[in-house]
Amino acid sequence: MFNIPVIILKQTVILPNQEIKLELSNTLSAKTIKEATLNYKDQLLIIAPTDEKEENPSVDDLPKVGVLAKIKSKIGVKSGIQVKLCGIQRVAVNKFYSDENDILYSEVMSIDLPSLIEEEENAVLRKLIEVLKKYIALANYASNDILSYMNEKKDINKITDAIVSFLPFDTMKKLNYMQTINPIKRAKALIKDLNEEIKFLELDEELDEKVNASFNEEQKKFLLKEKLKTIKKELGEESLQEEESKKFRQLLENLKINQKIKEKIRHEIEKYELMNESSPELSILRNYIEYMLNLPWNKSTKENNNFNEVAKELDKSHYGLVEIKTRISEFVAIKNINKNIKSPVICLVGPPGVGKTSIAMSIASALNRKFYKISVGGLNDSTELIGNRRTYIAASPGKIIQGLYKSGVNNPVILVDEVDKMVKDYKGDPASTLLEILDPVQNKYFVDNYIEEPFDLSKVLFILTANTIEDIPIALLDRVELIELHSYTLFEKKDIAKKYLLPKILSEHIIIDNNFKLSDDLLYFIINNYTNEAGVRELERVLTSLIRKIAINNIKTINEEKIIKLLGNPKYENELLLEVLPGVVNSLAYTNHGGQVTKTEVIDYKGNGKIKVTGNVGIIMKESIEVIISYIKNNYKYNLNNIDLHFHFLDASTKKDGPSAGLSIAVALVSLLEKKVIPDDIAFTGEISLNGSILKIGGLKEKLIGAYNKEIKKVYIPKMNIKDLEEVPKIILEKIEIIPIENFSEIHKTYFK
Repeated sequence: MFNIPVIILKQTVILPNQEIKLELSNTLSAKTIKEATLNYKDQLLIIAPTDEKEENPSVDDLPKVGVLAKIKSKIGVKSGIQVKLCGIQRVAVNKFYSDENDILYSEVMSIDLPSLIEEEENAVLRKLIEVLKKYIALANYASNDILSYMNEKKDINKITDAIVSFLPFDTMKKLNYMQTINPIKRAKALIKDLNEEIKFLELDEELDEKVNASFNEEQKKFLLKEKLKTIKKELGEESLQEEESKKFRQLLENLKINQKIKEKIRHEIEKYELMNESSPELSILRNYIEYMLNLPWNKSTKENNNFNEVAKELDKSHYGLVEIKTRISEFVAIKNINKNIKSPVICLVGPPGVGKTSIAMSIASALNRKFYKISVGGLNDSTELIGNRRTYIAASPGKIIQGLYKSGVNNPVILVDEVDKMVKDYKGDPASTLLEILDPVQNKYFVDNYIEEPFDLSKVLFILTANTIEDIPIALLDRVELIELHSYTLFEKKDIAKKYLLPKILSEHIIIDNNFKLSDDLLYFIINNYTNEAGVRELERVLTSLIRKIAINNIKTINEEKIIKLLGNPKYENELLLEVLPGVVNSLAYTNHGGQVTKTEVIDYKGNGKIKVTGNVGIIMKESIEVIISYIKNNYKYNLNNIDLHFHFLDASTKKDGPSAGLSIAVALVSLLEKKVIPDDIAFTGEISLNGSILKIGGLKEKLIGAYNKEIKKVYIPKMNIKDLEEVPKIILEKIEIIPIENFSEIHKTYFK
């Protein structure tokens, strides 16, 4: 039994004595190849997962038989590394495991072949050669090299593996052969599979003969159809193709578009008229002409230009969101003065559930414009935005032209959702493509690859959405108006539920009981115990579930006990109410889900100054810990050389990184060293320098909203962030004591002297 590194190959199976070339593009594969070269004599285990559709197969689902392979050669290429592998032998896998570099290893042992009966082996081998010869004779693409190989080799084990690697079997079938240890069983299975392939080849040959025989018949039919066309014309009858051509020409005459585009469509219609009805390109050309004729080249909806009405409509549908409402009202007002004003490109940034998509829909409704949504989250192919050329199979326009075609007007509101989740790779840079689409200077002449003619996008109102500013491509940041939609406070959530969500839900469930209502206290109870979000999406789902259960059970009055009975036990208890110990403090963070209060913990034990960090932490926070250790050693008389420290950040499901946790980490460390407890209603945010200065941080408003929602009473912030308090709701400033500080020494004097 021995250990060996592992490479998992999807849709590729290697067999003993078979050589294959691979291009490996991911970093982990390159690490594995390097490890095999340095420490395992160029040997590694090749495993093919049994479920090739599974993106990330579990090691428990991997087969227990693999092929030990040797690296014959390797060269670096532009996309990664190119290796040539040769299969050596099948091995049995005892277990899989990974090291700290995420390289997968396996513990394997050699497999002994079963003893064979010589007479049976010879008989099966003879039959296999016979069937293989018949197959090669029928398959004109097959080479006779395999027969030469079989004449040289007498080992049925090697022969069957060679045939399997030679035949065009799919991955799963080859995998089954690889996992079949007994060569006699493999040979018998090959005889059966080859006989099936022979039947298919014979049937294919028969069909080819019939096709060739009918070719002349098709030519004859073509001539007859052409004559029939002439006869129908003489009789005054028209074909469907001719009728469509007439309809196309009529639509073209009524179309008010650029003369050049008109000539282009006319030329395509002429091609369509002359095309044979049986041509496979006929439907492709018809679709293109229909698309061109039905695009809203000059068709617009009449826009609502009364900015007071627009403002009222937006207030009806959404609570707060003053900045975006004001911006849209200003746009309408200015457009009344200058009709040629360019539409703004607005990017709404905020956590999920705060109303980015719904406010965009309301803007479209208030402006009396059509609305269309495009999602670009995970988009990595630029052609999805600007279409494929018509020469490609199943070509189609891009998402922008599709949106205009479906909305039927050239001035809709188009929502481009999740621009912070676009991906740049070898297929293209969709952010750069989107930049050209949004740019008011360029988009007047936007050309989709499928349409091939310029289309004016300047009348479109584009609204983008993103969860965080940091992930928006830099190229886009320069061209958009950023409007941040912040997390809602507890009171705001209550007001939204009372004024917007509940009336809508009650109406949908046809509950018109004037006596039914949820008090403020019950709404607070629901928000605190059944939701944990920056927005109100989860709150709407919970309220909908509650109202549904109330309607079904015909409940007239409601209280906390009944809510628990209907919704179950509270899902979110106050995580801050943990045991208060030295080395544990509250830290404020700004995540994709808004402001959060998280626990920072540190413990010590005998050691020699080593540091361990856990809790899904990024590089920036790890560096913050190193800075704090150096600062503490340099400025205070704590002995850190005889102990090891373990820092842990609770809620490992959320990635934590960024320059704002240094202060809370430093407080937690000194709290541990001094054996003094920090009260659980205090939180900290700020980065710390090597001389103890507390540096400015971002997302203060979101963090303070998160602290307020978790009933924090006192928050220490960097003094540099005082101006940011102007954006914080007054109710939060009234309820939370905000203490600006410049240096860590101020905290040390307050709590540790």
